[in-house]
Amino acid sequence: MIASEAIGLYIHVPFCRRRCHFCAFYLEIAQADRMARFQSALLQEIALHAQQDVLNGRCLRSIYVGGGTPTSLPTEYLTTLLSLIQATWPTSSTTEITLEAHPSSVTFTDLTALAKSGFNRISFGAESMKDQDFSSIGRYGRVRDTATAVHESRRAGFTNINLDLMYGLPGQSLQDWIDTLESLVVLEPTHISCYALTVEEDTRLAHEIARKVVSPPDETLQIEMEAAAEHVLAEAGFARYEISNYAKPEYACRHNLLYWTGGEYLGLGPSAQSYVEGTRFGKIADLESYVETLGNHHLPIVGQTTLSTSEQQRDALVFGLRLLLGVPRLISRAAARDRQIDELLAKGLLDSDHDRLWLTPLGRRYADTVAEILF
Repeated sequence: MIASEAIGLYIHVPFCRRRCHFCAFYLEIAQADRMARFQSALLQEIALHAQQDVLNGRCLRSIYVGGGTPTSLPTEYLTTLLSLIQATWPTSSTTEITLEAHPSSVTFTDLTALAKSGFNRISFGAESMKDQDFSSIGRYGRVRDTATAVHESRRAGFTNINLDLMYGLPGQSLQDWIDTLESLVVLEPTHISCYALTVEEDTRLAHEIARKVVSPPDETLQIEMEAAAEHVLAEAGFARYEISNYAKPEYACRHNLLYWTGGEYLGLGPSAQSYVEGTRFGKIADLESYVETLGNHHLPIVGQTTLSTSEQQRDALVFGLRLLLGVPRLISRAAARDRQIDELLAKGLLDSDHDRLWLTPLGRRYADTVAEILF
């Protein structure tokens, strides 16, 4: 088994004010009674995992509260939740504690309370800095809220600020995308994530494309946008360290690095995924079933699979290749995928030297295809 002392905690908050047109994640529309039931059930889930000592005494390297929109919940609950987590499991002064937030959903008072409670990294879903892009994807709020949120976060005490962006949005031009990047660089975040818009089944976006209301993403344009992001952000001092992620020195996201380097993580909340001691498992992706199961003093675990050593080595190869540095050849040899690797090298999707194996720029564009071949 690939062992790791590093372990993280992920909490999925499944609430949003409304669903964006592209979103295929499990979520619930934020309503006070539903959020209250979730809050109570989550406390029970923490207690049950603590009884089982699933962390085996290990210190949390990272805590990540994601969603959904975690700041749909009252700030007082988020601060109380973090206090309970820290009282339940070991943390250290270097533990990275991230909270995802919608720029329009937090005030300076909220941000100050969150920073004082121990959250030390905040991640805003900016998506774009063009108002017309918001309407095309069903996003509420205004682009100027992002600048306000970043300034207020810094004033409240946050020094580690991430901004999420999407490119290839309906009607978005290359110049629109460059303008968005340049607008965000001025805000001086420490980390920026850039995701190409993908069309997921059964989303409103997919239905609108099928009805020819909007055009599908232009792959050629998205490739140009990816290149523009790498250039603009490099000029601003950001290093691209993973396919979709750029960071200032020393600000790479520690929690996400666990996923890409074979680290372990425990997931809490409906639909959250976990990987602990060689076993992958999820939680029920339904709020009512989640609440009912925990009310009966059982963990709402689904899809539990224990990976063999070879499967763990395969996953270490596939996930590790998302990093720009790639993986040591030791990992690629242990994964026993020599035939597939030779095929990918021949196609120009992978490159290597004596020590490492990595995705080429072409391979990064078709990373999902590379993963499918290696699986």
